[in-house]
Amino acid sequence: MQVQLSDHFTYKRLLRFVLSPILMMIFTSIYSVVDGLFVSNFAGEKPFAALNFIYPVIMVLGAVGFMFGAGGTAIVSKTLGEGHRTHANRYFTLVVLVTTGCGVALGAAGIFAVPSIAHLMGARGEMLDNCVLYARIILIALPCFMLQNLFQSFFITAEKPLLGFMFTIGSGVANIALDALFVVGFKMGLKGAAIATAVSQTIGGLSPIIYFACKNGSLLRFSKPKWYGRIVAKSCVNGSSELVGNIAMSLVSMIYNVKLLEIAEHNGVSAFGVIMYVQFIFVAIFIGYCIGTAPIVGYNFGADNKAELQNVFRKSMIIIAVVAVGMIALSEGLADVIARLFFSDKLPKKDMTPEQIAEFLEQMEKLRQMTANGLRLYSICFLFAGFNMFCSSFFTALNNGLMSAISSFARTLVFQIACIFVLPIWLGLNGIWLSTVVAEALTLILSAVLFVTNNKKYGYVPSKKASA
Repeated sequence: MQVQLSDHFTYKRLLRFVLSPILMMIFTSIYSVVDGLFVSNFAGEKPFAALNFIYPVIMVLGAVGFMFGAGGTAIVSKTLGEGHRTHANRYFTLVVLVTTGCGVALGAAGIFAVPSIAHLMGARGEMLDNCVLYARIILIALPCFMLQNLFQSFFITAEKPLLGFMFTIGSGVANIALDALFVVGFKMGLKGAAIATAVSQTIGGLSPIIYFACKNGSLLRFSKPKWYGRIVAKSCVNGSSELVGNIAMSLVSMIYNVKLLEIAEHNGVSAFGVIMYVQFIFVAIFIGYCIGTAPIVGYNFGADNKAELQNVFRKSMIIIAVVAVGMIALSEGLADVIARLFFSDKLPKKDMTPEQIAEFLEQMEKLRQMTANGLRLYSICFLFAGFNMFCSSFFTALNNGLMSAISSFARTLVFQIACIFVLPIWLGLNGIWLSTVVAEALTLILSAVLFVTNNKKYGYVPSKKASA
């Protein structure tokens, strides 16, 4: 039986509803991980470092898709909860069109500006050439990438999370298959990885358009376009925390890379790239959960159903805590395995001298140790990150963009940047790995304050214990 936004959510029903968006986000994160695996093992360490160096720039430009996805979903789900389905479809159509236009404009600007941006960040010579090559190919598909991020949220609002997951599966399988074909089969290296990802994002962004353009059994479908300036502005305000959060995380990653180049050169950038891949997948679980619960929160807020709002809030706190502990255990236990997966002893050339082979093997071992140690320290942040991300998403769903933005801005920009510059002074390389841990812990204190001070307005924590 299909789970609906108007249902009462037990643990089983809630987990069933959010499972598809969680898997959807994991597969989306796997895109970059797959690229990294193929590039690191078949193109070499330097192209791999370049990929990780420039990827945050691409995410900055693509963050608008997350903004309209979160902000637009909050408005559309609230409108559905109020019983105005016709207006909900009009708002949905408008948000899709505006996102597409922004994608075209930002993609063109990015293609033009990426050489200057990479040079400003410190890329030189071969790394600069590789950064420009990868970014320009990916940015051709930026409008589709933004739409893909947008539809991930709207499939949940349409009560079709499984269908959204299937579209993501198709896109992900295409990415893996094309990586194998272009990088391994045709030996196209970094260029092949970029083409594979761009094609997969195009599939993921355009396929849902066909579904929503046709008559379907979901709550949403495209309608005749009509301009609502207030809705566009409110979508931007509601989703500002997601925009700020994604831009800030990308900017922070750029700062990480610059600091790592200073302290550990390209080896540090490579190690950080692997840690980010693990972070992409694990944090994708929290992101997927937030995307899945946001329409539920927005719908019940619009319907003024405080009892269900309290129910979802309480259960979410417990689920996030359990998942966080599991993430830390996995990261700590698999750190060495993950490091070896990316940095194997496969020789880059067949005609190497014994001395060159010995030097190469020694460098790979040092790189693996650096990566494993960094992952063990960095993974402590998972204990706090889920609660902080849920805080921002929860207030976005309540159409309170200000509280959401405060949480996201402090978490992803203020605390992180301060920690990146301060902790390495005392702790060196370990200070960089621990920067996110300290930043997330500080944000958790802020999240608790925001939840307590806003409860009177929304009533998501009952005065007495509600029954499950």
